[in-house]
Amino acid sequence: MRIFISTGEVSGDLQGSLLITALKRQAAASLELEIVALGGEKMLEAGATLLGDTSSIGSMGILESLPYILPTLKVQRQAIAYLKQNPPDLVVLIDYMGPNLGIGTYIQQHLPEVPIVYYIAPQEWVWAVNVRNTARIVSFTDKLLAIFPEEARYFREKGAKVSWVGHPLVDRMQNAPNRQEARAKLAISPEQTAIALLPASRRQELKYLLPVIFQAAQTIQAKLPEVHFWIPLSLEIYRQPIEQAIERYGLRATVVSSQQKKEVFAAVDFAITKSGTVNLELALLNVPQVVVYRLHPITVWIARKILKGSIPFASPPNLVVMKPIVPEFLQEQATPENITQAVMELLLNPERKQQTLADYQEMRQCLGEVGVCDRAAQEILQMLPNNS
Repeated sequence: MRIFISTGEVSGDLQGSLLITALKRQAAASLELEIVALGGEKMLEAGATLLGDTSSIGSMGILESLPYILPTLKVQRQAIAYLKQNPPDLVVLIDYMGPNLGIGTYIQQHLPEVPIVYYIAPQEWVWAVNVRNTARIVSFTDKLLAIFPEEARYFREKGAKVSWVGHPLVDRMQNAPNRQEARAKLAISPEQTAIALLPASRRQELKYLLPVIFQAAQTIQAKLPEVHFWIPLSLEIYRQPIEQAIERYGLRATVVSSQQKKEVFAAVDFAITKSGTVNLELALLNVPQVVVYRLHPITVWIARKILKGSIPFASPPNLVVMKPIVPEFLQEQATPENITQAVMELLLNPERKQQTLADYQEMRQCLGEVGVCDRAAQEILQMLPNNS
């Protein structure tokens, strides 16, 4: 059975790889699976044949996405040309809205007998700016596998056939190292304050977020002489600009590869981070954090004035419970001063830290039970023509 999986960016590659592993585990002896995909290195390692590498094609925002239009169209065309010649038995779309809307629509029109599963829908349910996109997703999706309760509710109300499977990071965090082991491995002494800095998984974030986060880190370093910063890379291509910035800002910092990310998360006392899946990983490991996000001012102006968009929250931990459990600084609020103040308060005020941990516990209850990827894989395999 040939399954085609389409996703993009660093987080999509991770989710795709976890899903592929679960699909193979669930199919095991009864079914031979051939998995072809748009994705990245992690999916390749999990056993997919890549039609195109999309792990670094991605952006947030209107102006920000302009440089990616051509690479995205190119990769979308490649995928469609392949699917035309080699129709799959099933299509799984993971997030990655632009390309996946195109691919889903193509399958619906030209290969209507091929079932489409959307696993981790685009966050239309958060900003609901473009209801046309929601309608398109619902029209070509045979089954939507939601990871957030609110996402399930939104798409069900819009007419999709939805199963809530829980969040895949619940599984992934099961085998995270414990704090003592992680600190020993990274040689972090007991009296040292270790802070993770997570400025970028997209090229645009190096430009808009890194300076603000590093300026805040500079001030924190002046206030806390025992602090050391840890920066796990999301993509190796960011190593050079990040190392140059560390030198420029005079930070005591260590850059590690993405393979050591879980170790760093388990070891640190705190994180200053961009908004994204990474916020949930930190929350599941009980790491207090401050979340920062900025887009091009023109993108924000268009969103606010023309599209009339407003979002309740940006970071997944807050979205899960729909309340501000981690501090978020977006756009003009994302200043080094605001970040520094929030970090110092959470680091030095034990009551604030306890409240964060209690809120994390509440959030954890809303993410579902362990076994998310296996549940998603079972739902997907049931959609295969001979299994339904």
